[in-house]
Amino acid sequence: MSIINRLIYFVLGGALLCWSAGCRDYVEVSPIGKRALVNTGDYQQLLYNTTDFQPSASFPAYASDDYGVSDANFEANMNKVQGAVYSWAVSFVGEGDDPDWSRFYKQIYVCNQIIEGVPGSAGGTAAQKERIRAEALVHRAYAYLILVNSYAKHYNKATAATDPGVPVLLKPDLYASLNRASVQAVYDQLKADLEVAIPALPDHAIINMVPSATAAYGLLARAALYMADYPNAARYADSALARQSTLLDLRKYVDNVIALPLLYQDPEVMLAKEVRAMGQVYALHPALVQLFTAGDLRYSIFTADGSAYAWAPFTGRGFWRPMLTTTGAWTGPGVAEMMLIRAECDARDGKTAEALALLKALRVNRFTADAYTDLAAATPEQALRLVLEERRRELMGTGLRWFDQKRLNLEPAFATTLTRTYLGKTYTLEPNSNRYVFPIATTYIQFNPEISQNPR
Repeated sequence: MSIINRLIYFVLGGALLCWSAGCRDYVEVSPIGKRALVNTGDYQQLLYNTTDFQPSASFPAYASDDYGVSDANFEANMNKVQGAVYSWAVSFVGEGDDPDWSRFYKQIYVCNQIIEGVPGSAGGTAAQKERIRAEALVHRAYAYLILVNSYAKHYNKATAATDPGVPVLLKPDLYASLNRASVQAVYDQLKADLEVAIPALPDHAIINMVPSATAAYGLLARAALYMADYPNAARYADSALARQSTLLDLRKYVDNVIALPLLYQDPEVMLAKEVRAMGQVYALHPALVQLFTAGDLRYSIFTADGSAYAWAPFTGRGFWRPMLTTTGAWTGPGVAEMMLIRAECDARDGKTAEALALLKALRVNRFTADAYTDLAAATPEQALRLVLEERRRELMGTGLRWFDQKRLNLEPAFATTLTRTYLGKTYTLEPNSNRYVFPIATTYIQFNPEISQNPR
């Protein structure tokens, strides 16, 4: 591997993290002028770095059909990269750095440092070391789950063993191969990480930015759903909900939105992750807006008219929750998502009444009392459509819709052709198009040719 390859691996893995001035508080200084991870607490502090571990992806949020309106001012205010993602372009960043890719490989590199180094660290008990290692395994699994669903075809049991996934790096090795593992191998690895982590983790962490067994079960449920492994998705969702099931009653905040809990205080959040680099204006697609009915407090509290964005007004409706809670959309596993996963699994298993009961348990906390009505479905197929619509309302702006589009396009009943206009040109995205797989930045491939590009 050439020195250039080595440097690009630094970009991939953020290997300079612990040699930067910002790492001084987290590591021992030994010898003078150099910093090394020595004590168990040093490794723990790496995981407490919210700047590194709280951010999630942004590209799925901009590519999804949650996003966008036909408004010249809205389009003009997009930056170049946002516009490329929005129009499903051949390349997103040109010769530049892909912020999503590099963000997650930096997280993975730090996790690998911890996984390898904490067992031999000084000062901690065996239980503490096992817990810290398990926390790193959960963060690594989260990173790989987002990466494989962004930069690879959606999981298909028939082809997953041969479909190119993403490089799987399990050690902090600057000379590791960057060949792409298969989609199946990536899923196998992240599931193994989570299963190994669970026994060493408490059900609840001291704060939701720290991985817990509940969060690990939530990620297993999400992964199983994406694999269309509905029995296991239901089982894992149940395991998460058995440990954490509190929902916010939005009726309490209608006249006092300032009292809404922030990310770390929200009892619904199982693992604090946020869409990072989201623009200050996230316009909601009219088709999503039309799914909200009278009395839905997610509409009245978490969205706003385009005129409210005084710095960049547009005609339409925008996602306002980031303005209320000072972070990007919350995209880690949570109580509502687990309920919706379980409801979807029930509907697919022919359990219409059970699916509707879960929807009711969620929705009574999302509507004004006078406007709430039960949903009705005569068949499991109707119940499934209700669940999927509820997912779109509940998880708006998180980017998870993009992954739902990819998985649902594999089912003829849900496959959808999308069109959008950007800067006077109309773009079309066919079901299962190559454009559903994000391009890998040219720079990474130029310096590391073993990383194959996705067809566009």
